[in-house]
Amino acid sequence: MKFETVPVVTADGTILAHSLRLSDLTLTKGHALSQSDVDALAERGFEEITVARLEPDDVREDLGVTRAAAGLAGAGVVAAPAHAGRVNLHADAYGLVQLDADAVNALNAIDESITIATLSPQDMVRPGDAIATIKIIPFAVTERTLQAWDRAARAIEVTPFVHHRVSLIQTLLGKAKPSVLTKTCNTTAQRLEFLGSTLVGEVRVAHETTPVADAITARLAAGDELVLICGASSIVDRKDVIPAAIVAAGGTVEHFGMPVDPGNLLLLGHVGQVPVVGLPGCARAPKLNGTDFVLRRLLAKQPVTAQSIQGMGVGGLLKDLPERPLPRATLARMRDATRRTKDRSPHIGAIILAAGQSSRMGSNKLLLELDKRPLVRHVAEAVVETKFHQVVAVVGHEADRVRAALSGLNLEMVENEDYRAGLSTSLRRGIAALGDDIDAVMVCLGDMPDVDVELFRRLSGAFDPDEGRAIVVPVRAGKRGNPVLWGRQFFADLVSLSGDVGARHLIGHHAEWVAEVTVKDDGIFTDLDTPEAVVQWKADQRRSAPD
Repeated sequence: MKFETVPVVTADGTILAHSLRLSDLTLTKGHALSQSDVDALAERGFEEITVARLEPDDVREDLGVTRAAAGLAGAGVVAAPAHAGRVNLHADAYGLVQLDADAVNALNAIDESITIATLSPQDMVRPGDAIATIKIIPFAVTERTLQAWDRAARAIEVTPFVHHRVSLIQTLLGKAKPSVLTKTCNTTAQRLEFLGSTLVGEVRVAHETTPVADAITARLAAGDELVLICGASSIVDRKDVIPAAIVAAGGTVEHFGMPVDPGNLLLLGHVGQVPVVGLPGCARAPKLNGTDFVLRRLLAKQPVTAQSIQGMGVGGLLKDLPERPLPRATLARMRDATRRTKDRSPHIGAIILAAGQSSRMGSNKLLLELDKRPLVRHVAEAVVETKFHQVVAVVGHEADRVRAALSGLNLEMVENEDYRAGLSTSLRRGIAALGDDIDAVMVCLGDMPDVDVELFRRLSGAFDPDEGRAIVVPVRAGKRGNPVLWGRQFFADLVSLSGDVGARHLIGHHAEWVAEVTVKDDGIFTDLDTPEAVVQWKADQRRSAPD
């Protein structure tokens, strides 16, 4: 690929190297220039432009990255469509990430033009979670590089958690506090449920080799697929009571101790093919510990050996991590997230800004009657008909009259008492009223009578933050209009605005997240700020009305 500055008239078929944003024309970097683009630039006085030209061995970024991702999406992984030279890999199952770290490093060493970033091996993921992102850095990659990538690629997979029947044996030494034993049982049940398995039985026996061995044998006879043992006294040696009981039940001790803190005193054994785990004392509490590392792998049917436990030391210091949420609360969130599959529509809200003073109009423009309806009701009815997850109308100037104009519509109304300080205060008030489950918001001006349900649905359909489409803007003839859809990641930026300015400049700051949706009419530009604009709008309506 060659970069060069060329006469505009010769740029047809080249790739724009740098974004161009004029008052009436926007072309983003990476755009394949057509003859109409060249003509438009020439009309605006451009004589030269910097472009990229593909060479015979080059493959355009989206096609190239799609090929690169094809060999990486293994079982339990799906690849999203390419966008701006990027493909994201997502989990299609609830389980653990399986990847070869050396193979990933080898891919990144092939050529600087293409990269891959991943989660860590054995990370826990839910359906829809991002696992890896592959990005072609320039506008194209060579065929030679893609072939080398194909040869080095190793599939990334998600091994799902598999339901297991699990039992818990607790040993008693002297006077045991029943509340402690009950709490341990409940915590263990919740820990297992969080990973998709069930605690089917609990046994309490004396802290002696024979009773523990008999309990192991009984639980195996009952068909349990994993046995956990929580001792009244921590295991201190391979010949202690719990490891001795595993051996007495006909099993073997695979490994004692682990390089994870808390969790050092975990013991792994087997009786036949069934794992038997001696739990460290920290397993009585819900706080993340080495037990979780081992249970996750066992319940995902991953082999757990002495070698794999010895490899848990990097990242195994957990003392300074904040206590994880109680398993019950975490489980509730996990269930909810699992129900919301990767194909679930995002929860999109809408804010109608209807608090301004209409200083250029001379009276409250939102209350002007157009086609027998107040101006603000045109927008609000289209928003409500679109069936957004939540609709908030922000009122301020002549709040009671605007409320009356919106009466009967299925929306929430909040008042901005600080409306004189500018548009930003209304935007801030609207964002604050949105629920925690809102993934994005459509910011609508109350004085745009020509926006309609089709436009709202097209903008909403383009929203996909995993694909880099987190700000969605309507465009006609290269010029951007309103409304604009903002992903939740930008809510903090929106509420930080001040004065009587909108969020337009933020689009330029976050250009890599912008998706443009081309529309066929000028309704995205029509806002009625002055009496002259109203007169013109009515004239246009009469001309377009059918005979």
